[in-house]
Amino acid sequence: MELVAESERTLYPYVTGSSVVAIKYKDGILMAADMGGSYGSTLRYKSVERIKPIGKHSLLGASGEISDFQEILRYLDELILYDNMWEDGNSLGPKEVHNYLTRVMYNRRNKFNPLWNALVLGGVKNGQKYLGMVNMIGINFEDNHVATGLGNHLARPILRDEWHENLTFEEGVKLLEKCMRVLLYRDRSAVNKIQISKITDEGATVFPPFSLKTYWEFAAFKNPTVGAEVHGS
Repeated sequence: MELVAESERTLYPYVTGSSVVAIKYKDGILMAADMGGSYGSTLRYKSVERIKPIGKHSLLGASGEISDFQEILRYLDELILYDNMWEDGNSLGPKEVHNYLTRVMYNRRNKFNPLWNALVLGGVKNGQKYLGMVNMIGINFEDNHVATGLGNHLARPILRDEWHENLTFEEGVKLLEKCMRVLLYRDRSAVNKIQISKITDEGATVFPPFSLKTYWEFAAFKNPTVGAEVHGS
């Protein structure tokens, strides 16, 4: 008698990446993420690229399950290839790619088999900057700055205070570095190997990874439980 395997769902993610932070700046979009891949709470991989150029006009960053991100990249390869086959002089812009991703994520959520990612999609087409995100259940929005994971709680307050639309490239990088430094201090899954990418009308550039300068001598870091001791009554 032939055994038929039951259909299985991803019940929890295996190898995951932490926050992605992205902003609009004067000439385009800047995006930052670290290169860690955590197996549960173990920092298993330290060179995982989680920011990828998509077609001519878009940049995609992902947190969450790495294998699901690879699957999404396969979907997008197919989409871009099909679009190029028309040879009609047009190509998919960031708004179209983001819209496609929102449909994919929501469709999989409705099948109770979600792709376990939060995605950031930024790009520039015909001088128009676009930045949006979508999570694993299809919730999506556009904004001038977005972040996934813990970045949503720790980086976005900084961005709300300090972001403005006329940021130069250097100012934008400095602001992203500040956000990534806070995440490195506070997120146990973060690793000090950062990648920053930009996309403008000229195209996408993914810069080589680098490490941030850090300072661990704060009193609260040295003695994190001070004041929390429980004394016998």
